[in-house]
Amino acid sequence: MIEVRALDDSDPLEFEVSVKEASGQTQHRVTVSRSDYARLCSATDPRRCVEAAFRFLLDREPKESILRRFNLMLIAHYFPEFEAQLPRYLTVATSPTTPGQAGQKS
Repeated sequence: MIEVRALDDSDPLEFEVSVKEASGQTQHRVTVSRSDYARLCSATDPRRCVEAAFRFLLDREPKESILRRFNLMLIAHYFPEFEAQLPRYLTVATSPTTPGQAGQKS
């Protein structure tokens, strides 16, 4: 399960992501600029956009291999197909996200 919590709604947007599987859990801190978010998935809630990006990553590597802190656009550096394939992941990003208002600090 992927849980995404918005931490800050300034620029860049900032999220805390937990990836839970039977083998354990990992925690990640992800940022994305407002302009990149608007270009990649403006019609989607930002948390769903981050969730879709993690689904993309988890199809390619184990959760333990995902960087603990990164900007969302770094994914395209390692996986050039990221931007082209993200829309497909947006349509299947269905796991619940943790409720949280952007702008709340933990």
